[in-house]
Amino acid sequence: MKFGTKTIHAGVSPDPTTGAIMTPIYQTSTYVQRSPGDHQGYEYSRTHNPTRSALQSSIAALENGKHGLCFASGMAATDCIIKMLKPGDEVIATNDLYGGTYRIFTKVFQEYGIKFQFVSMADISTIDQYVTEKTKMVWVETPTNPLLNIIDIKGAAEICQRRNLLLVVDNTFSTPYLQTPLDLGADIVMHSLTKYMAGHSDVVMGAIVVKDDELAERLAFLQNACGGTPGPQDCFLVLRGIKTLHIRMQRHCENGRKIAEYLRQHPKVGKVFWPGLQDHPNHQIAQDQMRDFGGMISFELKDDQIQAAIQVLEKLHYFALAESLGGVESLCGHPATMTHASIPQVERLKGGLSDSLIRLSVGIEDVEDLIADLEQAIG
Repeated sequence: MKFGTKTIHAGVSPDPTTGAIMTPIYQTSTYVQRSPGDHQGYEYSRTHNPTRSALQSSIAALENGKHGLCFASGMAATDCIIKMLKPGDEVIATNDLYGGTYRIFTKVFQEYGIKFQFVSMADISTIDQYVTEKTKMVWVETPTNPLLNIIDIKGAAEICQRRNLLLVVDNTFSTPYLQTPLDLGADIVMHSLTKYMAGHSDVVMGAIVVKDDELAERLAFLQNACGGTPGPQDCFLVLRGIKTLHIRMQRHCENGRKIAEYLRQHPKVGKVFWPGLQDHPNHQIAQDQMRDFGGMISFELKDDQIQAAIQVLEKLHYFALAESLGGVESLCGHPATMTHASIPQVERLKGGLSDSLIRLSVGIEDVEDLIADLEQAIG
């Protein structure tokens, strides 16, 4: 089954009771049992819900995995993964990552005795020098948020397999339309489904996909025990969004390429961060492991003052100034004061995130209107 067909058919089937082609919203907290323990696979909706089960199967199929688990947010999915660890364990994470991930690592789990090392993974071989006998996991985002760095998933997997480490890949920016990390050797793929997978800025949700049965069992226990599960209405909305994932992502990529090329030639724009550009430091790796380069773009103005960036953001019209990304509408943001404000400035600057950086989530509007919007805002 090819990808576009998977988005519409994988994991879902007509309702056996009515023939409804769309998965019903099973808005129930509990299920009647014929006798104690004699039920139809569902006891309580924190543990299982048919709408959620369909979504989990769909996402697992798209990622070429075996088991999917959905959560009330991407952060709840992250929380579940790290809860597999114990005090004294260590995690090596990329130094350019979502601010909320950095926050939960350093402000929550570090307080419980788990150590996190944030390192550049531009050269994947550098991971080796940070591994100790206490290291249990490597955490990768690629492309990274917000600098669009590319990390070699296959290379990371080879190191993790040799050192007996779990490799987690946050695939939010790419979605399985652009890359499937499990096929490259990752152990766990996680998503903020809020973004491209749902695609319409109307739901908050997260997911985990794995191939290994034992790993799935451990994660499912934590999912149920800790209770960070989504409701059936939200699951329905993500199922509906997934049906157009392939055509939305194609347009995001097309628009992203045109806008990256426009920004590259603008006299007031300095650096442009987009992995599809030939001079991107890891363009070749992106070309090898991705099917296209996505609709996320970051750039800096030649006037590197924070106020210059804010003035551009305030003037944009079609690019709405808002948190999040991956919706059909274009969004813009200022990572230093918005999505990555929880990362100390010294750490942001060390990783290359300047106070003047602007991040764009390029939507699926007519690209000529988006370019005109940037033109009037940048001047």
